[in-house]
Amino acid sequence: MDAPTIPPPPAPLEEREGAPISRIIAEVAAACPGERITLGEMSEAFGDRAFGLLILLLLLPSLLPGMATVFGMPMLLLGAQMGLGRRVPRLPAFMARQSIKRDDLLRLAGASSKWLGKIECYVRPRPGPFTTPFGDRLFGWLTVYVAIMLILPGPGTNGPPAFGNIVMALGLVEHDSKTMGWGILLTVLGCVFATGVLAVIGWMGVRAIGFVF
Repeated sequence: MDAPTIPPPPAPLEEREGAPISRIIAEVAAACPGERITLGEMSEAFGDRAFGLLILLLLLPSLLPGMATVFGMPMLLLGAQMGLGRRVPRLPAFMARQSIKRDDLLRLAGASSKWLGKIECYVRPRPGPFTTPFGDRLFGWLTVYVAIMLILPGPGTNGPPAFGNIVMALGLVEHDSKTMGWGILLTVLGCVFATGVLAVIGWMGVRAIGFVF
């Protein structure tokens, strides 16, 4: 009887440049055996694609109720680092220790795999004005604004900016200037909508205070 063939170990994440993002997310969750996965572990696992992939991964749980503030702060820090021209993310210890349940991450990866897969079919490396250091900085500062929208409380203000940021992140990771351009447009429109909603809420609050006093 022939000896069983032992399959080779999976290639490191940073070497699988062509792997679909949805599969990478699932493999990162599978590679971290603990009950909870920290942001520091995820940052190390993503290698040289850490900024785009980590921001993309942070956007998914931030859409859950009560999770926006938790993941909005790391997003704000990562976006600011990109905006300032850093090439490798650096999380302070108290943020690197923040974690998400492994089961929740797998559930998010599974739920998003269908629509992520459809988007990824149209994403491919396409050099252009947004696959440059300027594009990286623009991505970073727009991510900062999206993170602020996620942190501030407001009905319906999380989804539109986050969706645009997800499309931007896909373009960033795959070096696709066209997808980045669409993501920038969607992010700006989403942020305008969220800012408008928050402005109306603030105006109504001021009017209510004036009415009472």
